[in-house]
Formats: sequence, structure tokens, C-alpha cells
Amino acid sequence: MKTISIMTNAAEVSGRRADGGSKRGARRSIFEFRHKIGTGGRLSLGIAAWLVFLGVWQAVSDLGLADPTLFPSPANVFDAWVTLFAEKDFAADVIQSLRRIFTSFALAVVIALPIGILMGAFTPVEGFFNALVSPFRYLPAPSFVPLLLMWLGTGDSQKIALLVIGVVFFLITLFMDNTKSVPLELVECSRTLGAGKMSVLRKVLLPAAMPLYVDTARQLLAVSWTYLVIAEIVAATDGIGATMMRAKRFLEVDSIMAGILTIGILGLLSDLLIRLIHRKAFPYLHE
Repeated sequence: MKTISIMTNAAEVSGRRADGGSKRGARRSIFEFRHKIGTGGRLSLGIAAWLVFLGVWQAVSDLGLADPTLFPSPANVFDAWVTLFAEKDFAADVIQSLRRIFTSFALAVVIALPIGILMGAFTPVEGFFNALVSPFRYLPAPSFVPLLLMWLGTGDSQKIALLVIGVVFFLITLFMDNTKSVPLELVECSRTLGAGKMSVLRKVLLPAAMPLYVDTARQLLAVSWTYLVIAEIVAATDGIGATMMRAKRFLEVDSIMAGILTIGILGLLSDLLIRLIHRKAFPYLHE
């Protein structure tokens, strides 16, 4: 009986320790690696982050820690943003910028995708093009502005060309890596079953790597947005960048910040659009 009693007490103590450990684990589980918090949790944390950011910004303005002319409050920036749309035809500038971004990015993808696929599929093609593509990835796109102005003038062609140069070489390299990530066993199996090279490209490599291509395009579209202002500040009469440069002449910092805010919002919306396309096109990856 004594032995049974001792064992029972030990089991109770062990159970209490396990319960305590599980409770402590539950309290810490939100900070576990790759812990899933759900859409609602992510949305709440995102809103909280923005509230903190705007609160600190407003506090800096209210406490007079910065010159209000050079560092306007969030409320003043929002007022300037409304004024741009209501009184200065800012919507037309936004449409122009959107047209330049999506036209240039579509051209970059059309150029980069076939080259990237062939480089990822065939080593000789990679050896030939990589010698050209790799060095160009390290050249800053703005350094091409003087040449583009001389070659293409000050019109839209120069701005679109600059936006293409800003992302096309990165797209080629990443599309190549996406193609290489397809398991070689799929290719070998297809070849064993009698599929030709073009058939393997169209029916094996392209479908297998397509989700990666779309995700790569989403990431590089963000880079394209970062070059927009550079493309539109040189001899431009319209677009978000041109509006920001006009505001600079009159020291309208609130309008400049409103332009930055607009680019951020448009970039976020374009990112969400491609995420939605990815989810609809490849639902099996989001189950």
C-alpha cells in the first residue's frame, strides 16, 4: 500500500508539472517559430503597428520636436493628400504613373521570362547569357538616365525604358533560379516516357515553376515602384514623381509626403492583387 501511495503521489506531482509546463508553453506559444496566428491576428497586429507609427509621428509634431514646415503632422499630410485629388487633378498623375509601371513591368517580364526559362533549362544558354546578365545586375538603373535622354528624349519612352532596366536583369536571374528549382526527376521521367525538349519545357518545367514565377514577379514589382520617382523627376510634366518635384519648389513637404503615401498605397494594392491571382491560380498551395 505504501508503494502504491508513493507512486500515486509521484504521478500527481508529475501531472501538475506537466500541466504547469503545458500552461507555460501555451502562454509562450505565440512566440514559437512559424507560429500561425490566422488572418484576424495578422490584421490586428498590422493595425496596431500603424497606430503606433502614426501615434509617434503625431507626438513628435505635437511636442514641437521638429520644424512643422519640414516635418508636418499626419493630419496635415492627409489634408494635403485630399487637396491634391480634389483641386490639383492628382488622379490623372496617378493614372499616368500606373500606366508606366505596368507597361514597363509587362515588357520586362516578356523579355526576362523566356530567357530565364532557357537559362534554367539548358546549361549552355546559361553560360552564354549569364556573362552578360550578371554584370548588369550591379549597375544602378539611374546611371542610364543621361544615355536614355540622348537616345529616347524626354518622353514616355525614356521613363518606361528606365523602369524596364531597373528590374529586367534581376527578373532573368530569378526566373532562371525558379526553373532550376523544378526537380530533375520530373524532367528525366518525361524524357524517359518519350517527351521532346519543347514538350518538357511547355508541359513540365513551365507548369511546375509557374507559381514561383508569379511570386518572383510580385517581389520585383515592388522594386519597380521604387524607381518610379527617379523615372518621373527628369523632364516630366505628369505622374506622381513630377507632382512631388513641383511641391519641392514651393517647399510643400506635406504634398511630397502625400505623394510618398500614394506610392506606398498603390504598391501595397498591386502586391495584394498579385497575391490574389496567386491564390486563385494555385489554390492547392494555399490549403
